[in-house]
Amino acid sequence: MTSTQSPATDTTQPDAPALVSEANGVLTIAVSAAGAGNSLDDGGIAAGTQALREVARGRRDVGAVLLVGPGKNLCAGGNVRAFAAADDRPTYLRLIADNFHAFVTALYEADIPVVAAAKGWSAGAGMSLVLHADVAIGGTSSKLRPAYRGIGLTPDGGLTWTLPRAVGAARARQIILTDRVLSADDALNWGIFSEVVADEDVEAVARANAEKIAAGPRSADSGTKHLLSVSSENSLIEQLALEGRSISERSGLAEGIEGVDAFVGKRAPEFGKSR
Repeated sequence: MTSTQSPATDTTQPDAPALVSEANGVLTIAVSAAGAGNSLDDGGIAAGTQALREVARGRRDVGAVLLVGPGKNLCAGGNVRAFAAADDRPTYLRLIADNFHAFVTALYEADIPVVAAAKGWSAGAGMSLVLHADVAIGGTSSKLRPAYRGIGLTPDGGLTWTLPRAVGAARARQIILTDRVLSADDALNWGIFSEVVADEDVEAVARANAEKIAAGPRSADSGTKHLLSVSSENSLIEQLALEGRSISERSGLAEGIEGVDAFVGKRAPEFGKSR
């Protein structure tokens, strides 16, 4: 769910943080507003959706996506005050959910690794976004919370799909139905966070992870992400067939050729030259 902010654009007012930026092969998307309690930002979501679609269409050459929040939290959920102020709440909430789901779909269709800098609170839509990350970096004080039932609503952003796959069906039901607050240790132990660092280092470590991924073999990373995404739907035999086809295909691509030749030549691979 999102808040009511200005239309999406890559340009911002002077001195305002960019909604979408690109550097060192990383597409950075600010998903929450600096004000309004760090609620999900319509501008960042719309600009991010547009940029991710450009990635999927080959119009942006990036190797990783980094989700950040400009305030003290990654994202504290939707703008509930905007929900309350809507003349027709069901129509408004459906529009908000559709826009958020367009972003999640674009994130999936971009088919590149996603890193989340999960500082502070990731609640509601923020928790949904963390669950879509391939690498989620939390701080020692980071917390996750579904938050939907507290305002009498059901989850969106795919939380009822991702959470059971991450922590198991029984635990996911308990977390959502009791609106359980997860500590950083909970998130790490249950496989939601990849790493927990000092609070002040969350964004820097997340960016370092994103840049390291982006500097590597992008075709291989995209293929690996796809294999991981479909593994739960396949039998072992089906997954082995996909793995065999994927590794064979990558061996004939520039990155695969460079990687193997560099190993044999006892030198570091230069994947950037193959793009």
